[in-house]
Amino acid sequence: MKVAIIKYNAGNIRSVSFALERLGVEHIITADPEEIRSADKVIFPGVGEASSTMKYLKEHKLDELIVSLTQPVLGICLGMQLMCSYSEEGGVECLGIFKEKVQKFVLPEPNPDLIKVPHMGWNAITNVNSDLFDISLENTFVYFVHSYYVALGGETAATTHYIHPFSSALHKDNFYATQFHPEKSGDVGSKILENFIKL
Repeated sequence: MKVAIIKYNAGNIRSVSFALERLGVEHIITADPEEIRSADKVIFPGVGEASSTMKYLKEHKLDELIVSLTQPVLGICLGMQLMCSYSEEGGVECLGIFKEKVQKFVLPEPNPDLIKVPHMGWNAITNVNSDLFDISLENTFVYFVHSYYVALGGETAATTHYIHPFSSALHKDNFYATQFHPEKSGDVGSKILENFIKL
């Protein structure tokens, strides 16, 4: 089993690496196209800003590489958002793997519960409907940090409610993605990573 974590100008790559180490999963961190293409599984993590990151991906031809992959691919947080068609963060066209668009959370007026953006902390996933999950993960809690979200749609693989319901996971063909951070989500996150490795 060869697992590749895509190396680019976005954060949290090391935390994903540490999570795989805890699971005993051998992996490499690489931007080499041949290493990525030959991997059995690919993880596309990210913490950062969408437009500058898309510019980097295009400059290094990683945008073309990612959309061409045929093995299971897991996007995490910004990785998930960049796999969508468009992001309001910088007004940028993204990879277009998922047809959904990425939108900014807008605080309700009035805001009696003092809801804050970014959405940060633990929240539940519901309506899980992908082989990335199993029924035991319904209504479990995972860790989020994000100011932008993907609305519910035909590619939604899990739902979370913050201000309103949104897609906490997406799935289409060999592409999987989570808005939350499985590498920071304790035993639940470890189970999700294990499910991905077993696909």
